[in-house]
Amino acid sequence: MARPLRVEYPGAFYHVINRGNAGENLFKGIRDREKFLEYLETAIERFSLKIYTYCLMTNHFHVLLETRLPNLSQAIQWVNVSYAGYFNRKYQRNGHLFQGRFKSILVDADEYLKQLSRYIHLNPVRANLVEHPDEYKWSSYSTITGKTKEPAWLESAWLLSQFGTKRKLAITNYKKFVEEANTKDLKNPAKNLSGGFILGSPDFVIWIKETFLSTRSDENEIPQLRELKPRINIDQIVEAVCREFNCEIETILQKGRKRNVARDVAIYLVRMLSGEKGKNIGEYFGNISGAAVTRRYNCLEKKIENNKRFRNRIQRLKHKIVNN
Repeated sequence: MARPLRVEYPGAFYHVINRGNAGENLFKGIRDREKFLEYLETAIERFSLKIYTYCLMTNHFHVLLETRLPNLSQAIQWVNVSYAGYFNRKYQRNGHLFQGRFKSILVDADEYLKQLSRYIHLNPVRANLVEHPDEYKWSSYSTITGKTKEPAWLESAWLLSQFGTKRKLAITNYKKFVEEANTKDLKNPAKNLSGGFILGSPDFVIWIKETFLSTRSDENEIPQLRELKPRINIDQIVEAVCREFNCEIETILQKGRKRNVARDVAIYLVRMLSGEKGKNIGEYFGNISGAAVTRRYNCLEKKIENNKRFRNRIQRLKHKIVNN
């Protein structure tokens, strides 16, 4: 199974979903749900999380959260392993409780946090478990809207602040936002995903691509990375390098010339931004091998790491190319 693509950074928002293995129930009784929430509360303190919305269904769960540190995988894995250990001991079972790796959607909070919270809170209604969302005990809806006591660890203030400056008015507006929605016609915000895991505005998606994905090279292990990494024509990259170094394209394509920095930069940026295979890149630069392309790339990467001035220059050039 290919690894899911994760982007983790301080202040990131995620919609996390995980299901029981082969559709198996994750929660068989009240104590199971209470225990899961206890592990979630511990994870908040242990991993510096903020929980905005949650809903525990029968065979899966939803959590809308923020990570103050780049540690989503570590945090959710700890919750899942802890709860699976409890569940297996209680019911004297062996094997996996969860269906593979958890799913996480990286969320542009300004654009989608409200819609996701509504969609999550209406899960029990869509599943015909209850007629009204505040009748479902195992979601955060009744606590956010004031029907039941809110746990100290739940972060309701930020969500409610999107619906009014006064808490009472904000709750009224939020209830209206959720309860007046037509559950049959309500679309899952996750239908608008980019690359299978980013939910946000075009600017947010571009920022994620440029900041976290453009330099990653583990495409064989994570196929969806191919879709998200910036793809730019080789000629466009080489032309930009020619302008930056005030040279002709023949200089960049010429093999055998020592200290040809422009050529090395072009190979580096083409490998990073074009999405072309090493063999194709090698053919473009005078039929050099894919291994030679990798050596040039690694050599220039070391120079970038060790030379701040040069690093800034390459970053500016890359930004020009991506945003041209």
